[in-house]
Amino acid sequence: MRISTKGRYALRVMIDLAKNGRDDYVKLQELAEREQISEKYLEGILGALVRGKLLTGVRGKAGGYRLNCDPSECSVWQVLSMVETSMAPVACLDDAENSCERADFCVTLPVWKELNSLIRGYLDGVKLEQFLKNEPKCGREKRSDKPLKCDL
Repeated sequence: MRISTKGRYALRVMIDLAKNGRDDYVKLQELAEREQISEKYLEGILGALVRGKLLTGVRGKAGGYRLNCDPSECSVWQVLSMVETSMAPVACLDDAENSCERADFCVTLPVWKELNSLIRGYLDGVKLEQFLKNEPKCGREKRSDKPLKCDL
């Protein structure tokens, strides 16, 4: 399993909204600027999160996006599963019903099922709220490797 750019961006946006958009709507432009993601690409990600009911989106001058879920209950698994094509470690686990012709006698299938279960269990246990508690006090300048000054 490999998390795509879309999945990583979706998680970043959900964390941003957990910090900045729990009560008020946050405009697409603000999200795009803060997270350094193109507005066009971000629209597709936000659309998937709205369809998955993790976000509410409102059009118009006072519109924008806000969380539909409590950060203490919304998991990384929920976010990624809304935007990723597949979260399975192997193709035969992509569908709810395994359609692989070897499934009945595959000796490796139990390993892949257990790995899938472990990945899902871990990502389901990581909630958005945890990212809010672990926010770094310093980092790097936008689009640069130059470190920011830290107040330690």
